[in-house]
Amino acid sequence: MRKSFLPFSPPLIGDEEINEVADSLRGGWITTGPKVKRFEEEFASFVGSSAALALNSGTGALHTALATLGIGPGDAVITTPMTFCSTVHVIEQVGARPILVDVESDTLNIDPNKIEGALKLETRNSKLKIRALLPVHLYGHPCDMDSIMALAQKYNLRVIEDAAHALPAKYMGNFIGTIGDLTAFSFYATKNITTAEGGMLTGTPGLIKEARIWSLHGMSQDAWKRYGDKGSWYYEVVCPGFKYNMPDISAAIGIQQLKKLNQFQTRRGEIVARYHKAFSQFEGLELPVEKHGVNHAWHLYVIRLNLDHLKISRNQFIEELKSRNIGTSVHFIPIHLHPYYRDKYGYKPEDFPIAYQEYQRIISLPLYPKMTDQDAEDVIEAVGQVIDRFHY
Repeated sequence: MRKSFLPFSPPLIGDEEINEVADSLRGGWITTGPKVKRFEEEFASFVGSSAALALNSGTGALHTALATLGIGPGDAVITTPMTFCSTVHVIEQVGARPILVDVESDTLNIDPNKIEGALKLETRNSKLKIRALLPVHLYGHPCDMDSIMALAQKYNLRVIEDAAHALPAKYMGNFIGTIGDLTAFSFYATKNITTAEGGMLTGTPGLIKEARIWSLHGMSQDAWKRYGDKGSWYYEVVCPGFKYNMPDISAAIGIQQLKKLNQFQTRRGEIVARYHKAFSQFEGLELPVEKHGVNHAWHLYVIRLNLDHLKISRNQFIEELKSRNIGTSVHFIPIHLHPYYRDKYGYKPEDFPIAYQEYQRIISLPLYPKMTDQDAEDVIEAVGQVIDRFHY
């Protein structure tokens, strides 16, 4: 057994990031400025988007996207119960109604077949106007975007992608970030690249230009344009915007992290291959999938316990791994189980049966570039020990 605790997902920060941040501190421009502009341009180039907007979180990116598309009271947005709460919070925060749709049993991504069922039901029976689809590329596996975009066209809907897990995932050869109307990324500390806290929104130049105004108080000019040597003090407020701008200090980290992304992904892939090979031998486990036509970002490696073959619950399994110094997590508690959404909309656990059933048997294992081969072997050994001890 390991002598020290293996954390679930720490960032990998090197001297390059530290030096880039120090350069910003010494240069005197620490809020939104030239490094943010550089990070936006380099990120857009990396994913192949025509424009990008750096923000202070992935949540801010989603909120800004909804506001930019004019979604608000009286509107509804279809999304998944299998996501982090912020995906649905932002829909509530613009005054719209989230409509949850159950997930596919293999990827746990939103099921396009069930989306159309919800569209037909809601358009007949509801006073709400469904305006958008908000698919979440869960764990880094892209959703079925061909089907989702076809539904968007058929029903005249906008598409906002939650790509918090999906850098640098690809769908049919294209990077996520180039398909829907707007795509929101997260650079939280655990993500495939980090800016400590931060996010990015990609889309067409027109939408990103409007989103930029929403992201900073609805002002017609940001600080860099107002206080730079060629700027003007004058600005106008054109909408009731937010305070979601990314500072240069965060962008400095992101610039160097983006340079390392391919290297990071290679290492993630090596660990995934090691996990696949070892865990495929265990009858008590179901492994994550990677469908044809996609490149998985492998933000998370999520196993599913075959509980019929085990004498313990998922929660007990997690405690057994913790006792062996292996950190884990669960992604996610389905939205409809949280008290706020359960009570407001009267959800029952079985309303989304796949999300509910799979939630009870998922465990996210450590997966990050900083892991050594021995770290990965320690995870494999611990999982194997628990299965051997509690297997029927």
